[in-house]
Amino acid sequence: HVQLVESGGGSVQAGESLRLSCAGSGFRYSTATMAWFRQAPGKEREGVARILNSGDITTYADSVKGRFTISVDNAKNTVYLQMNSLKPEDTAVYYCARVGGGTWSLDYWGQGTQVTVS
Repeated sequence: HVQLVESGGGSVQAGESLRLSCAGSGFRYSTATMAWFRQAPGKEREGVARILNSGDITTYADSVKGRFTISVDNAKNTVYLQMNSLKPEDTAVYYCARVGGGTWSLDYWGQGTQVTVS
């Protein structure tokens, strides 16, 4: 049984940083492709960042490129999203997910963590 639990969200001022964590169980991160999504009220779900099984290849949405960094610690089965230079438009519920390799197709996902930027 696969579980994903996000943490690290909160309320910050514009220009500040947050680091989100996603602890997984029931599978190995080393053989998975992990991603972060976000959804703001009235907005479509957006794929923010993705990291392939090896951890060597990452993909970012244009809106966060240069500000956000995704990484994974396979030994801890934890994926991270470092968010710098946060903007009010980054406000959303952030979800981590396991996706099909090289895709944005959701396989398993967590309950989300709220990020609010003022």
